[in-house]
Amino acid sequence: MTMEITPKEVLQALSVVIDPDFKKDIVTLGMVRHINIEGNKLSFDLVLTTPACPLKDMLEKGCRDAIRDRLSPDFIVDINVTSEVRKNIFMQGTLDGVKNVIAVASGKGGVGKSTVSLSLAKVLAESGAKVGLMDADIYGPSQPTLTGTESYKPTGVQGKDKNLMKAAEVGGLKVFSIGYLVEPGVAVAWRGPMMSTALRQFVSDVAWGELDYLIIDLPPGTGDAQLTLCAALKITGVVIVTTPQKVAMVDADRALQMFRMKGLTVPILGIIENMAWFETPELPNRKFYIFGDSAAKQLSEQSGVPLLGSVPIIENLSSDQNKGSIIENNPVLPYFKEIVGNLVRNLAIQTQHIQEAQTS
Repeated sequence: MTMEITPKEVLQALSVVIDPDFKKDIVTLGMVRHINIEGNKLSFDLVLTTPACPLKDMLEKGCRDAIRDRLSPDFIVDINVTSEVRKNIFMQGTLDGVKNVIAVASGKGGVGKSTVSLSLAKVLAESGAKVGLMDADIYGPSQPTLTGTESYKPTGVQGKDKNLMKAAEVGGLKVFSIGYLVEPGVAVAWRGPMMSTALRQFVSDVAWGELDYLIIDLPPGTGDAQLTLCAALKITGVVIVTTPQKVAMVDADRALQMFRMKGLTVPILGIIENMAWFETPELPNRKFYIFGDSAAKQLSEQSGVPLLGSVPIIENLSSDQNKGSIIENNPVLPYFKEIVGNLVRNLAIQTQHIQEAQTS
């Protein structure tokens, strides 16, 4: 049976599908493309803002329901769900090929910031995004150990107008760390200006190529490294990592307020609570809150910054880290799927608001 339906009618039908984040229909947002009608077969692309979009299934179902209810239940509908990560307007003119830079910060050491950075990058990469991970913790680089790339020595590649350093490639990620440039066991005892120079080179002298997201594992605290990177690179947004204790929350709040300083203003995408509880495989339904009640919720409420999610301590995580790489064997990774979904939603909303403000 031939359906006398035009692409315009398909768009009209799909205009009832609303993206809850942007509060607009998917047709107005330009998410419906390449409509093709052959008899009772209808196909089109549904273009999301990120491959990690947590609304993917809901939007696809909304499209199928709209076609069935507003056009015909007899259509055989083929929806090609794809994505097109937007280059954040803050990134114009910096790091050609990199669309978004997300910094991961903490007010103090020991909160698991590096593991969080790697986990965010890995989940984004597994969703289909092109992801890089920059270890900017000059004095305590952890990513070579966590990714199993301790022996990596950067080689040179030709850039547009100068030689660049090639990043390590592991687990679907491009990774670069100061740990690749110093001998094992040698202390990096650099004063502020030397450290700032090294970080600027990370920004300009590494061949990152085409990336949807570059995750930056910042050193803990509030100092030269953070200020240098914010000056050298238009950071799309920052994530604050804390643990449940009040003392950690106080330090996390200092880090959060630093990014809100006048002249620095970096969008804060959310808070991640690490080590929220302890769990063991022997008692899968028990959660042991060894650090007490969550101070992260309090920080979220006080600051107006969303809590992206919480991550437990898992019994075998430390032993896996001691063995070396957790790039392919990370037991907390499942907890980051929801966190990454919340993160990319916040980032997409922020990007949309910025673009609307620029065009209004």
